[in-house]
Order: sequence, then C-alpha cells, then structure tokens
Amino acid sequence: VQLQASGGGLVQGGGSLRLSCAASGNMAAIHAMRWYRQAPGKQRTLVASINSGGTTNYADSVKGRFTISRDNAKNTVYLQMASLKPEDTAVYYCNFYISNWFGTSRDFWGQGTLVTVSS
Repeated sequence: VQLQASGGGLVQGGGSLRLSCAASGNMAAIHAMRWYRQAPGKQRTLVASINSGGTTNYADSVKGRFTISRDNAKNTVYLQMASLKPEDTAVYYCNFYISNWFGTSRDFWGQGTLVTVSS
C-alpha cells in the first residue's frame, strides 16, 4: 500500500489550498483517514480525522477553517484549508488505518506535502 499526497504550495495569508491523499495497492478496507502536520522544530500533531462513517474531528486551531472529506471510491482523503494563517505553515502528512485481506490492520503514511503561508 502506498499513499500519495499532493496539493501543497505557497499561499498568501487568508488564502485557500486543498490537499489530497490517495491510497493505492491491495487493501481490504480503509478505516480512519487523518491529516497531521509538522512545523519546523515542532512535533507532528493531528489536524483532522474522518472515520469510515464520515464522522470528523478537528484540532481546535483549525476548526471552522479546515474541512476534511473522503471519497471512498477513489481511496482518497481531502483537506480543504481556508483563511490560512502563517502559523499553518508546516509539512502536512496523510495517515490511513488500513486492513488487509488477512484481517490485520496498521497505519500507513504519505510522504508529506509542504504548505507555506506568507504574511
């Protein structure tokens, strides 16, 4: 299984970006899909998550500005980011919890996509 993230870039404060992350490979099911971010010199933190039923959760710092969604037919998760702030600057990583056909599950990570917000 591989995860491919895309959509990062440089944006002015107040602007918007949409991140995507698609999974490929042999999978039985994708359960939770999550976005994390890691700013320079800081730990990786959870930004948003969405479970297989569509329930979403957000970090307080992004509530009302970011929206996570998923397209199960495409094995893809999206993160729509609006009203971006310089403090949103970070490498964003997608994370999927995936089951295989043998009944075991584990986390998989994407390669990260850099989001830079200028002031």
